[in-house]
Amino acid sequence: MQELAFNTPMLVSAIILGFAFIGIFTEELHGIHRSKAALAGAVAMIIGGQIFGFYGPELALEAIDWNVVFLLACMMTTVAIMAPTGGFQAIAYFLADFSKGRQFLLLAMLGTAVTVISLLLDNVTTVVIFGPLIVLITAALKISPIPYLITIAVLSNTGGIATLVGDPPNLMIGSAAGIDFMTFLTHMGGIVIAVWLATLLAVKFIFRKSLSQKALVPHFEKKEHVKDPQTWYVAVAVMAIMIVLFILHSRFGWEAWFVSAIGLSLLMLFGRKIDLDRTFEDVEITLLMFFISLFVIVGGVEHSEFLQWIGQFIVPFVQNDLTLATIVLLWVSAFLSAAIDNIPFTAAMIPIILGMEAQGLDVHALWWALALGVGLGGNGTHLGSTANVFVVTLSERIARQTGDQTLAIKPGAWIKKGTPIMLTSLVVASVLFYIFFDFFNTSFERTGGQIPVAEAAEHLE
Repeated sequence: MQELAFNTPMLVSAIILGFAFIGIFTEELHGIHRSKAALAGAVAMIIGGQIFGFYGPELALEAIDWNVVFLLACMMTTVAIMAPTGGFQAIAYFLADFSKGRQFLLLAMLGTAVTVISLLLDNVTTVVIFGPLIVLITAALKISPIPYLITIAVLSNTGGIATLVGDPPNLMIGSAAGIDFMTFLTHMGGIVIAVWLATLLAVKFIFRKSLSQKALVPHFEKKEHVKDPQTWYVAVAVMAIMIVLFILHSRFGWEAWFVSAIGLSLLMLFGRKIDLDRTFEDVEITLLMFFISLFVIVGGVEHSEFLQWIGQFIVPFVQNDLTLATIVLLWVSAFLSAAIDNIPFTAAMIPIILGMEAQGLDVHALWWALALGVGLGGNGTHLGSTANVFVVTLSERIARQTGDQTLAIKPGAWIKKGTPIMLTSLVVASVLFYIFFDFFNTSFERTGGQIPVAEAAEHLE
């Protein structure tokens, strides 16, 4: 294998990548939404690639991971159908009524419900559903919503790591590495349970003062909150079918997006009261556009061979001590995801790991470390994940409506609470990763992927 020399296409793609990512990461400063910054970067990458001969519209279209895009679109549409039925509200109010004013019990039950739902619905969607419900519940109980809002974001981020569809970075990693639903669950499930328990204990300690007070318990009438039981029960049945198909999809040779499409089709067919026009209004097209633009940007950087050039400096470190390199990747992924957003970092790391795999390196453990690191790192700051951003925005809205600014979650307050939680989870994850390293480094059967290893190898020869 020849050592790559730095050249003009690499420089051009690196500059465009840098400006695009700066625009994405600093949206709070300049007021331009990150999807707009990503779209501008994608267009610039295509034009720059054409001028310097390393990219173009056709290659950009091939770079888009449609498995991720279609899976997200189908799952968001499914949630848009389920949310108005009142089923999620019924779950939340049942838990509030069952807790009888015991705050930590309520917190644990809400956190468990959010986590379980995050296994199939991405963490952002789960928080969007439960956030407003928690505001209503805590107002009725006359307690602060802040511990509950932070906890549902943190536990949804943590729980979402366990499955292929629980967190957007997982979709990207699974599609690129060819990891199916059950392989992802068997590798991440056990360690996520341990980290989740440690996270819950950390939350109990950090919010011990707030949770020590017993809440005033009104009576919740749960039946009033199920507005459309027919659609809700059909949706639950469809979700059960989807779980089975997610487990078996690799045996049928199906991608995960097709399973979600089957579920959505069944729900639309048997959900007689579904208003499709209203449903599609609630699908987050902005997020889909962001993902598409991001794939186009990273595709251009990859075709310029800039990421392969970076990868050749990482290879000796991985060759010398794979275990240490894996633990380092876990922590670096976490801290960078806390400082910025985990999605762009994941998009940049995937071609680097594929490039190392193309050189014959055993990188199986690196995939799991990347997934775990970006998931746990999202808990460290309010910008670490989109779920966190939504929770902070919701708390600021409550503060404006009530005139009580103490209800707003400030960035410093999140760091004060979130960083210890993140560090606790990282320590537990690192210890378990070290103990069971051989398990995480075992090979798995590839189910396909956006970037085949053989193709990545061609860029390195």
